[in-house]
Parts: sequence; C-alpha cells; structure tokens
Amino acid sequence: MSSDPIELYVRAAGVFDAHVHAVRADQWGDPTPCTDWNVRQLVNHVAVEDLWVPPLLAGQTVSDVGDAYDGDQLGDDPVTAWSSALSDARRSAVEPGAATRTVHLSYGDDLAGEYLLQLFADHLIHAWDLARAIGGDTTLPADLVDECATYFSGMEALYRDIGAIASRVEVPHDADRQTRLLAAFGRSASAPV
Repeated sequence: MSSDPIELYVRAAGVFDAHVHAVRADQWGDPTPCTDWNVRQLVNHVAVEDLWVPPLLAGQTVSDVGDAYDGDQLGDDPVTAWSSALSDARRSAVEPGAATRTVHLSYGDDLAGEYLLQLFADHLIHAWDLARAIGGDTTLPADLVDECATYFSGMEALYRDIGAIASRVEVPHDADRQTRLLAAFGRSASAPV
C-alpha cells in the first residue's frame, strides 16, 4: 500500500467517530448489521480496539494488559467513553516512529503499521455498520474504500479462515467499489438491519 497506515487509521476512526456522535439516546439498543451486536455493543467493540492501541504501541504484550478491557467499557456516558478511547489511541498512533515499532499481538509479533491497517479496515467497515444501524449516511469516503479494498484483497482469506468475517456476499459484476468491499467483509449493502 502506498498510503500511510497512521493516516488511514486516523481518518477511518474519524468516520466512525462522526457516527458515534450521531447516535440518538433511543438507538443504543438497536440492531446492527453485525447480528451479534446492538449499537452499544458495536461501539464498545471499536472502543475496546482503541483502548488496546496505547499499551500495544508502547510495547506491552496481550498478557501484560490481561483482561483490563474485557466487558463493557462505555459506562453511563458511551459517547464520552468512546471519545476518550479514540483520543488516547490517536495520540499514540501519531507519535513519531509509531508505525515502525513492533507490536506483540495475540497471533505473534508484527509491525505496528500492519496493526494500524487492521484497525483502519475495522473502523471503516464498522463505520458503515453503525451508519446503517442508526439511519445515517452510509457512503464511505471513496479513497478509503479503495485503500481498504487494496489492503483487504490480500487478507480476506485469512480473515474468513479465522472466523473474523462472514461468507462473501454475491454482488452484480457492475457493483460499485463500496458494495464490493462490503461484500468481501460479508455484508450486503441492501439487506435490512
């Protein structure tokens, strides 16, 4: 990929962030395209991902962190809790040299840049999930869709093999890039929530 993983992560997190701030008080229990999660659980999932960023980029291991981020991390004020997690993660990600560090992940050591690309993809796709769930604008930035499609083309089989995504959805051959990307992640752009 030619683009900076830090920039991609920060921008995709910003797209997700905009949708979190649009969630109405009566929507936190609504279903999402991630059938196991309602809106609150989806936001919590992404917040937990961001809570992991500072310790992992600081060189800690999964064992070091342990179960600190298990369960609900949103508390009584989900938007504020989300914003705090994102702010800390973003600050860690933009530190000089962050993308070239080694991170100790559950599957082994990897470059932080690769880890940030994983987060980029997850934040972008979950931004669509959240927008769909709350009736927001589901149009993702076209350049981020293209970057994610390029990244994910080499990762799709692995993601599917480990059960991280559902089966690919069939789409017409002339489907737009976003529809094809969502299909690769096991999502139908037109299916009801």
